[in-house]
Amino acid sequence: MKNRWIGAALAVLLGAFCGLSQAQPTPAAAANPAGSRLDAVVQSDALRVCTTGDYKPYSFLRPDGQFEGIDIDLAQSLAASLGVKADFVKTTWPHLMGDFLADKCDIAVGGISVSLERARRVYFSHVVMVDGKSPIARCADVKKYQTLAQLDRPGVRAIFNPGGTNEKFARKYLAQAHLIEYPDNVTIFEQIAKGKADVMVTDTSETLLQHKLHPSLCPVNPGKPLQYGEKAYMLPQGDNVFHAYVDQWLHLTKATGAYQKVVDHWLK
Repeated sequence: MKNRWIGAALAVLLGAFCGLSQAQPTPAAAANPAGSRLDAVVQSDALRVCTTGDYKPYSFLRPDGQFEGIDIDLAQSLAASLGVKADFVKTTWPHLMGDFLADKCDIAVGGISVSLERARRVYFSHVVMVDGKSPIARCADVKKYQTLAQLDRPGVRAIFNPGGTNEKFARKYLAQAHLIEYPDNVTIFEQIAKGKADVMVTDTSETLLQHKLHPSLCPVNPGKPLQYGEKAYMLPQGDNVFHAYVDQWLHLTKATGAYQKVVDHWLK
């Protein structure tokens, strides 16, 4: 009789355990009921990468149709870690979020700034680079634009590219300046060099690179940015499996020195 009661009790406990297992899936399964993007990428043999191709040194579309830059090299490294190829999908800053949410790509790269507005709609990877906002102007005029007060005043022609954090900064902090919206991020710095604009506030890393490309232009206090900023990769919201993989890949890439080699290749 005693053994029969023990057996019945075990059966009840086993049934309760099985029911609990079925009712409460693992966190990964709960976050990804249709399966992870990680599996889809491997099965399709391609990592689709959205990028603007107009933001050196992170992403630039050459005249021959090939992308190059820091994040292009890193995206290819990520794809290689999965045993797939990287397929780059051209987008623009105004359409970046829309294209990503329309499932045109699995990841978005190319000097993308982390913002709370974007974080409401996508996941961000671990920080790829810390990079604040700094002005760039003609070298002869650097002393004129040392502070935000010197930038935000009538008569200062502040140029910006639309659709990203540069536009948001300009409209929020340079409201008294003469704002110039210029759609081509590739040739925008030439407008300053030619005297058609006075200054642009952009990411510090870009001001350093543009000084190399246009020696007549100089970064303004690049060691003391006007605004703190971070860059990371956009990932599908809710997919914790894919998110964890990308973060782990990024961690190992930095820990082994492979990341720094890529950065040094483009910035030094």
